[in-house]
Amino acid sequence: MVQKLRYDRETPSQTAGPYVHIGLAPLAAGFKIFEREIGEVIAGPESKGERIRVEGRVLDGTGAPVKDVLIEVWQANSQGAYNHPEDIRELDIEPDFKGWGRVIPDSKTGIFIFKTVKPGPVPAGGGRTQAPHLSLWLVARGINIGLATRMYFGDEEEANAEDPLLSRIENPSRRQTLIAARESGGAIYRFDIHTQGPDETVFLDI
Repeated sequence: MVQKLRYDRETPSQTAGPYVHIGLAPLAAGFKIFEREIGEVIAGPESKGERIRVEGRVLDGTGAPVKDVLIEVWQANSQGAYNHPEDIRELDIEPDFKGWGRVIPDSKTGIFIFKTVKPGPVPAGGGRTQAPHLSLWLVARGINIGLATRMYFGDEEEANAEDPLLSRIENPSRRQTLIAARESGGAIYRFDIHTQGPDETVFLDI
């Protein structure tokens, strides 16, 4: 099922309460609480596929980085298989491929970084295919309800052109808010998320 788009609606500007790093991403906040950290690793060393690094910032309506944001990342593996019971296809999933993780930005720069493998395309129903993408969910100050969005890959032009969700966004500049640029000379993708303003990222109702 293709999610509904939220790019024509204003993002809430008042917060329901603070995001607490210690409870949701303790290791990143400097606290060693769990023997096995929750959400630290998306794809382990045995996970197949191209190793990539994603860097970016979450920006508020003034263009300032939001430093107290938590970002959850969900994805398929390099073969387009989800590590989830609802994915009933008989596809191999590596034992150390979790398929989700949590990241927070650097407290000084506001830059978030995570490493994973590039996902493969996944079925969209009706014989169509979704382009490789990451699903992202954000919680932070100024956000009453978590914001859901996607990150597509700028070097997947052909797949992106056929993606059912991207094709529903008629304005090319709005569509571009979901596309991460690949830096030359390495498998690094740059993806900034704008919560408000003229460059507001397309968010999804899920």
